[in-house]
Amino acid sequence: MFEPFAEKYIWNLSVNLALSMGAAIGEIDEANRPVLADASSDEDNLATFVASWTALADRVADMAEIDEAAGHDLSAAAKYRRACVYYMTVERLQQRTASSRKVAYERMLAMFAKFIRLNKEPCELVDIPYRGSFLPALLSVAEPVDGRPAPCIVFVNGLDGVKEMAYLSHVCSDFRARGVSVLVVDQPGVGGALRLNNLPAIIETEKWASLCVDFLQARADVDPDRIGVAGWSLGGYYAPRAAAFEPRFKLCVAWGANHGWGEMQKRRMAREGKNPVPHYWDHVMWVWGQPDIDTYMNFVTGISLDGVVERIRVPFLITHGENDRQIPVEYAHRSYDQATASPHRELRIFTRKEGGIEHISADVMEPVRSFIADWIADRFAAMPQTA
Repeated sequence: MFEPFAEKYIWNLSVNLALSMGAAIGEIDEANRPVLADASSDEDNLATFVASWTALADRVADMAEIDEAAGHDLSAAAKYRRACVYYMTVERLQQRTASSRKVAYERMLAMFAKFIRLNKEPCELVDIPYRGSFLPALLSVAEPVDGRPAPCIVFVNGLDGVKEMAYLSHVCSDFRARGVSVLVVDQPGVGGALRLNNLPAIIETEKWASLCVDFLQARADVDPDRIGVAGWSLGGYYAPRAAAFEPRFKLCVAWGANHGWGEMQKRRMAREGKNPVPHYWDHVMWVWGQPDIDTYMNFVTGISLDGVVERIRVPFLITHGENDRQIPVEYAHRSYDQATASPHRELRIFTRKEGGIEHISADVMEPVRSFIADWIADRFAAMPQTA
């Protein structure tokens, strides 16, 4: 993994994710230089990071506006995409209450909307009704084959991802190229569901995942009998849980196993104490809607796939990187070993030879993304066609 910052794993992960989404390494290098030169404390150093990357995002957005005013839509779209990535990177590293974080999120949404409009992306912004509110989502529909609507994957985020990250990381385009549509959801606890609609994560992910199936089955451009679920990072908990309790899902993918989230929180508290990375515990309490650390630590004991993956009765793929520094590879083996009711279960550990060894393949995403897309397309193709 590209690691420009010494002993700052989360920052390095963010830089690699930015590159996966289309960032320019020359622009990243320019933005990082003031940060690398700043020897102040982590908090002050983060302020330098935020200021430098925000300045980069603003500059690229300004250039995009000049292109758009000149009628050069494709040139503008390319720059809006990069500006979106830079604002996203700024937003995800800050404390949740920071006013600059809210501004960065709003700017990110605006840049993404301009990118998909000017680039004529096959991407529809949709809302999934949920508890008197809604889950923001992106629907990218593949072309029908022989008049038959394409199958669809409900793709869910991790702890601090957003739907735009999955889209810009080529998840939708790679799946769509193989004849598979994608509904990328800001599920409870992430993205607009949390930031705009104040909807925290819940343990019973099937409750909102079932609403996604309802939404897709009501559309004429989706095959109602071929809907699957996939998720990366903490989505490696959300997706298997959904597939275990929602029988309409016909397959499941965990892009990074996350079998024992609650167990990992207790390990992390014991190992790193109350400040493993800046704002971590405040962030997870926000995500899960818990008022204090003691309540949160009691709550997380229920976030486990023990006794859950045994209920999965559809094809189930688990991928993991051999050097994942966030989620131990043992969790991938545990999910695989327990999923004995799946008629087609598969475990794929990615090695240094092929790449994709870090958390959610941040070091090099293509090998893992392509493998998952092929696996999904093959499984859907093998399913019998209904009348």
